[in-house]
Amino acid sequence: MPPRKRARPNATTMKMVGSQVAAGRVAKNLTQRQLGELVRLDAETIASIEQGRRALMPNVAELMDQHLGLPGLLTLAANGMPAIDATPPWAEEYMDLEDSAVALSWFDNQVVPGLLQTENYARAVFRCRVPAYPEAEIEALTARRLARQEILRRSTPPTLSFVVWEAVLRDRLGGDEVYAEQLRHLHTCTGLPDVSLQVLPLGRTSHAALDGPFILLETPDHQHLGYTETQRGSQLISAPDEVSIMARKYAMLRTQALNTEQTRGLLDRLAGET
Repeated sequence: MPPRKRARPNATTMKMVGSQVAAGRVAKNLTQRQLGELVRLDAETIASIEQGRRALMPNVAELMDQHLGLPGLLTLAANGMPAIDATPPWAEEYMDLEDSAVALSWFDNQVVPGLLQTENYARAVFRCRVPAYPEAEIEALTARRLARQEILRRSTPPTLSFVVWEAVLRDRLGGDEVYAEQLRHLHTCTGLPDVSLQVLPLGRTSHAALDGPFILLETPDHQHLGYTETQRGSQLISAPDEVSIMARKYAMLRTQALNTEQTRGLLDRLAGET
């Protein structure tokens, strides 16, 4: 699903808020890891916030104020950040990692994964948003989503694995023509040497990912990370035990899904029904 948008603070604002976090942490004689444990974030995320590379979210600011003994200062700062940007701050770190990833494993049960969307389907997804985006913002968001797909055309593309719930392929976002075009595009993508697409069929009696969509990512230096989104934000996960759980879920999903040949057959059948 497209992440809900929040203001993109400028670099100066983020660094100022980050320095306040660092000052409060040091005053309490806490390490970044210790503060992270108190607010349910990993040490790397705390470091990113303190360095001004990641925005401080209001819910995290409230917890920090409590544990650092601050009278709502960080909450006030987090809620006072400016209000418009096409890319939410909590997604930017993931976007940077995605751009250079050597492997991605992606489960989605709401929309076609962004890297596999056609331009018209992406536009239809953004038009579903309530409250509605202005038309100019829809076009900007669509262009940005298509730009992400450049990783498919890298000289050495990443290894991409997708598991998508069948209901996603049956929704006709944008209408029949957009739907048919998206099905054809997915069929074409199944022919790419570095892409694996599997459909998790309807009517199953077991499901390894009822908690919702998630992405597993491998960086060029072979660090394994996880990424999840909600309506109000997202989480980049680096703790090895948590990433391991996500990897096990994904492995189970692949056994529960149709194989790649069966998936192509389903796409053919759905295309024949259009």
